[in-house]
Amino acid sequence: MPAHSPALPGAAPPRDCPLCPRLAAFREEWRAREPGWHNAPVETFLPRAGADEVELLVVGLAPGVRGANRTGRPFTGDYAGDLLYATLKRFGFATGEFEARLDDSLQLVGAAITNAVRCVPPENKPTGPEINTCRRFLTPTLEALPRLRALVTLGRIAHDSTLRALGVRLKDAPFSHGGRHDIGGLQLVSSYHCSRYNTNTGVLTPAMFEDVFRAVREHLG
Repeated sequence: MPAHSPALPGAAPPRDCPLCPRLAAFREEWRAREPGWHNAPVETFLPRAGADEVELLVVGLAPGVRGANRTGRPFTGDYAGDLLYATLKRFGFATGEFEARLDDSLQLVGAAITNAVRCVPPENKPTGPEINTCRRFLTPTLEALPRLRALVTLGRIAHDSTLRALGVRLKDAPFSHGGRHDIGGLQLVSSYHCSRYNTNTGVLTPAMFEDVFRAVREHLG
């Protein structure tokens, strides 16, 4: 894990987490293929000052094989990070230069980034039981951020798992791009995932993505 991203106690799985056998086997497969990669659960990316600074939490789906599974930092190493971190910088949630590697100068400002599922899944598709199992780490992540005021969920799976972690019924806060819901003092804004597939097909444009974070910035002031 990046040295500048202090851990959240109780909110991160161990390096050899055995809870999801399919994901553990896939992790071992990639360790054999690429022993120099991270190939382990990916912890929450925090600002240098730690959890007490965080007002915004971005929740993604899961690490990509050649992205966070390789580098150990959420959304680092694949296309989705290019759009995410550029947008975070635009609205003051990050500084420095994102170069898709751990020793770049990128720093988060008042924001943190995590995934609903911490280990890379085959074909980027975690199963329902895997999503449910990994929520034992998402729930304490939310609880460990004392100044949290806003959430951005990237994609329906991340959105629904976050709602369940908050104890909210899915029908009470349905997923839609740009949808906003006030939940127990938090504003949750949902977005289509910033994947290459979604941007290449026009499901998500940079302007649409910026609108989500503009709403959050306006909410936080």
